[in-house]
Amino acid sequence: MQERTKQIIREDYERVQAYERVFGVEMPKVLEDGSISGLPEPFPRVVNGVERSGYRIAELGRLAAQSGIPVQNPILGRNTAEETYKESLEMYKVAEELGITLFQFVHSEATRHIDPLNGAELIEQSRGKGGITPLGEREFVAAGGGSKHPLRINATGDTPHLSIINSLMAGFDGTDIGPVIHVHFGGRGIHDYKTKVINGYKALQICAENNIFVQTDSHKHLNNIGGTDGMALAMCLLAEGLAIHAGLPRGLSAIQMNVGGINLLADLAVMRAFKKVMWSEFLIVVPETFQNPPADLIAEQAHFARMALSAKLGGANFYRPKAAENVGIPTGASMAKAIWATQNVFENTASITINDPEIDRREAEILDEAMAVLARVFGLKELHPEEIRPEFWLKYGDMELVDLIVAAGKKGILDAPNAGGWDLKRGVKTHRDKDGIKRYVPGYGPVGIPQDKLAFTQESIRVKGKPVITQKEKVLLATVGADAHVVGINMIREAFEQAGYEVIYLRGMNLPETVAEVAAEAKVDVVGVSNLLGLGQILFNRVEQRLKELGIRDEVILMGGGRIAEKEEEHAQVQEKIKNEGTRFLGVDGFFGPGTDPREAIIWVQERVEGRRK
Repeated sequence: MQERTKQIIREDYERVQAYERVFGVEMPKVLEDGSISGLPEPFPRVVNGVERSGYRIAELGRLAAQSGIPVQNPILGRNTAEETYKESLEMYKVAEELGITLFQFVHSEATRHIDPLNGAELIEQSRGKGGITPLGEREFVAAGGGSKHPLRINATGDTPHLSIINSLMAGFDGTDIGPVIHVHFGGRGIHDYKTKVINGYKALQICAENNIFVQTDSHKHLNNIGGTDGMALAMCLLAEGLAIHAGLPRGLSAIQMNVGGINLLADLAVMRAFKKVMWSEFLIVVPETFQNPPADLIAEQAHFARMALSAKLGGANFYRPKAAENVGIPTGASMAKAIWATQNVFENTASITINDPEIDRREAEILDEAMAVLARVFGLKELHPEEIRPEFWLKYGDMELVDLIVAAGKKGILDAPNAGGWDLKRGVKTHRDKDGIKRYVPGYGPVGIPQDKLAFTQESIRVKGKPVITQKEKVLLATVGADAHVVGINMIREAFEQAGYEVIYLRGMNLPETVAEVAAEAKVDVVGVSNLLGLGQILFNRVEQRLKELGIRDEVILMGGGRIAEKEEEHAQVQEKIKNEGTRFLGVDGFFGPGTDPREAIIWVQERVEGRRK
């Protein structure tokens, strides 16, 4: 029983102990004779009076397939178990009124993207932010979470298998280890890409042995960093190959995907393409959020309603309702409203099948790219959708499959415009056309893929050449704390480069003191730091303090960005304080939050540079 799980614990025992030490939770112990103590029995088993198993979720997914109405998968996670349970009761109340069962996604602590052994300091400075902690998860289940509405937690990142073990002990029915092999996770945090893929595979093995429901991989995440639907499908299929090697039952596997709501035919095409070849039994559909949300939240909710329509007509098993708010972790009340509105859309939309030649054409386009990418990964002349079966993956050994995935990432076969892997090759460029579909810019497709297998934009796109440095000032940009969100700061980086500035870019997850020390060493004039977990007030002040200790604070223009409060109810209060008092309490000279036009930051810097020159 649980032989793979026990072997993984033995192999990674130092990290298991580090997880226990850093997060303050009890983890399994390796005894002197090599046996394991403290490891719970696999599911199904009774936890806090409820028999739990990933198959609770599978039953919901199958019910959705029969009824034609997706099961809602709302996300909610506060900083403590008490807060999370209190807010969850708001959602449970409306679910009871509607007569539905939820598949609750409990948003977990973002710091678990980091290896607890190598990233303890980052974890300590961000504890309890960005979601519930591992200890809080256990307390939430003990309080009654999951008694009626089964639960999943977030377990992505460097060492997801450690979070999977914790979720088994806490009594969660399912988990989320996607993305397992997406390019943008390579190098994000502590580990190189190969170690991340191996750790993802370990997580799949643990889920397989313990009957834990898995979000195996995510089209959504690649879509968020500018990747195409065809590339995302290829990557999700590779993750499924690892799941098959791990012995995961098909009924415990789901793929997550984005729908945009901009083009119904395109949404249906990508869902049909995935369903045609995916091995996983279930599809979890997530609405794509506005990158720059409108001030009118009613308009934002209308945008989400369009995507609920796509999810139903596309035959999704699960759908994540989205609360209309501009920042942070939603309240239970706002999620309850979103659940009510989403169910209203589901129940009052006719169950129809739309047949349109454009859907067929786009579906074929997605499949052509995915098959061409996979053929290149495996060194095959060609590959067809009907060949993607369990026996295909089992022709390769598990470590052989891992090596093929890693090699493809490093060669640039698996690629996305904003891939974050430091040890991966990046070179593709994509453009979102007016029809809402991302296509490659001519001349910038993935390495080695035949051009006739890729969709290229026909719109006029000017590819910016390598920026010419025309400004005397040097700029340093980085996220601080356990924050890997780099989309916004990437936009700022590109804007400053195009404006002629030399930019030193440290990417995500940096200690505040490190940023200040690099600023001193590189003799920069401007420092821009960002945090999206609501920790700016603490971390930005640490950057400033270290700049003062180094004697260069007066020589540096310091600006901050990101989210100033993680919870929506706190956001307005901090905004008002900035309006009344300025930004000095944040430790920065200026603050640029979500939705900022990058030109605003550039103009602001230029004005201060000119002021210093006078």
